[in-house]
This record gives sequence, structure tokens and C-alpha cells, in this order.
Amino acid sequence: MSTRVFRFSSPDRRAGGRTAALVLVGLSATLASGCAQRHHVEVGAIPDDYRTRHPIVISEREHAFDIPVASGDTRLTVSQRESVRGIVDAYHRAATGAVRIMVPSGSPNSGAASMLSHEIAALLKKEGVPGSRIISTPYSAGSAGDAAPIRVAFLAMSAATAEPCGSWPEDVLARSDENKNYHNFGCATQSNLAAQIANPADLIMPRGMTPIDAARRTNAIEAYRKDGASGGGGDDE
Repeated sequence: MSTRVFRFSSPDRRAGGRTAALVLVGLSATLASGCAQRHHVEVGAIPDDYRTRHPIVISEREHAFDIPVASGDTRLTVSQRESVRGIVDAYHRAATGAVRIMVPSGSPNSGAASMLSHEIAALLKKEGVPGSRIISTPYSAGSAGDAAPIRVAFLAMSAATAEPCGSWPEDVLARSDENKNYHNFGCATQSNLAAQIANPADLIMPRGMTPIDAARRTNAIEAYRKDGASGGGGDDE
């Protein structure tokens, strides 16, 4: 009986090893891709946090105040003077630059407005605004029949939302399967919060602390030692 011997040369063994290695690498890549697809999370275009979607930012904005003027006015009324003083208070709190007095041109009250603008400038100087920072400029009234006001404006740093409220880029309410906030959600709250901030710099860093009142602190400690340390309740019955 004859016996057959099968011999494998070394080059064939190396080729088989490479083939097995390639198969293992391909299998590992397939498993890894399957895991990656299983744990993949899709993030929506609209953030769920309204503070991220409508952030409060600090920027330079124009603060404008209108003073109504009748065509027969020859001087500022008491209420108009109080309005100008209120404008000066807002200016001192928020700005140190120029103050513009914009006078209407082409309207029926343009003559009276031009006369009152000089009185407004004098009142601004009286209330502490340097004369070199007061600028008077005309502006074209929108219609010949409008009683255009005198506008007093200045630039100051202000806190406000990054974009105005009322934006509805898509109808998210109709597609409620994902239970996500709509784009305008939270904008009014952020806008109202920004409007209540008296000093926009408070959003960036805290203010410096004032020195302590040593006498008041000593009185408070002595009062606590006298009344508070014993409980202040007296003897139990």
C-alpha cells in the first residue's frame, strides 16, 4: 500500500497567515462599525437650552428718547423738563460720550422744535452734560402731517438678547414627536431679564466690596452674645 505525503512550503504558510490576518481585521472593522452605529446620537439644529439659543450679550446700542413738541410751543413745559432730566440721569449712569439732539425738519412743528432744541441743550448743560459733547443735528420727518418729536440720543453699553424675539424659522409645534422647544421659546424671559440689568458690567465681573463697618459689626456681635447665645427663649416652665 502506498502512502501519500503532502508537503507545504514556507511561502504558502506565510500567505495563509496573511489571509487569516486580513479576515480578522475585516471582521473587527465590521464589529466596530456596528457598535459605532448603535451608539451614534444625532443632535438637533435647535439647542434645547433657551439660554444657549437666546444668550444675553453686551454691545453698544443707541439709547433714544422722544420729546413730543406741538407746533405752537414756545418753551419747554414742566413735564418736558422732567423728561430731559430723566434722560440726563440715564446718560450719567450709562455713558460719557456725545449726546445728540435730533431736530425734525419739514414737519409742521419744525419751527417750534428748532426753538425748543436750544432750551434742551441749555438744560443738558445745567444738569452736568459738557457743552462740547452736545451735538444738534436735523432729521427729515416722515410725513408733512406728522408732529415729529425732538429725539435725544446717546450711545452706551447695553445688555440684550443676541437677536430680537419673534423668530419662527420652522413650525416645530406641529412636529412634537421629538418633544423639543421651539425656536422662540425663552426669548421673552431673556429679553426682560436683560432689560432689568442696571449695569451690564455686572454680567462680566462682580463689583468691588466696600470696606466693613467695624462699629456696626462690633454692635452686632455684642447683641448676639447678649441675647442670641443664650437662646433668647428664657427659662423653660
